[in-house]
Amino acid sequence: MQRFAIAAMAATATTPALAHSGAHLHPHAGDPVWLPIAVGTVVVGALGLLVWNLK
Repeated sequence: MQRFAIAAMAATATTPALAHSGAHLHPHAGDPVWLPIAVGTVVVGALGLLVWNLK
């Protein structure tokens, strides 16, 4: 059961955000490129620690 929960969390964390169209207030050109990499690294590390501690 926990394998499915971990797989669901991992799949949710790694899916790309859905693109949206139209006028909006946040500019995409100024987005930091390193932020998704840093968040992904933290998520993968946390899941790795969780799996390591469950053994």
